Amino acid sequence: MSWGSYDGSLRQALRRLKYEHQTGLAAMLGHELGRTWLQHLARPAQGRQPVVVPIPLHATRLQQRGFNQAALIAQGFCRQTRLPHYPEGLQRVLATEAQHRLNRQQRQANLIQAFAVNPALVPRLRHTSVWLLDDIFTTGATAQAAAHALRKAGISVAGVCTVARAVAWEMASQPDRHRQQILTPQACQGAIAPS
Repeated sequence: MSWGSYDGSLRQALRRLKYEHQTGLAAMLGHELGRTWLQHLARPAQGRQPVVVPIPLHATRLQQRGFNQAALIAQGFCRQTRLPHYPEGLQRVLATEAQHRLNRQQRQANLIQAFAVNPALVPRLRHTSVWLLDDIFTTGATAQAAAHALRKAGISVAGVCTVARAVAWEMASQPDRHRQQILTPQACQGAIAPS
């Protein structure tokens, strides 16, 4: 599920958040994503408690940026939805190249074994249904890699929530619906299906 397309004012807001350190925008973005969740997806998946796990940054990138935008957005999202938030649920164990510079195949190769589940949280997360949360959905490579790590640890993954979905990817995959603001849960769940 995505709140909107990665263009116009939404693109500007995400760029300001990430690259101009305007971290106050994260609460608003999380709030709006949470409103979308409540309107379209506020139901338990497979009888398990839905929980939110933001996509982590590697420690090096986190130190450079000073914050993880996905974790900040997840805070606002969880305040709005009242879903449990596990900001330490996943760890990025490999420092990977920035995804925006890579094509689809390179993105997938770049993220192989990039994530690991926090061992201390495995027992708790095994009784939940995880929704991954990130700022932008482009090809789904990041969500797929993160979902693979969770599933490998025996943790159910319901889908991915993002603030925005890349317009170029939407246009290529759904040319007649590229301006659709809210993406179906099925589309986002299919993007992180086991490989």
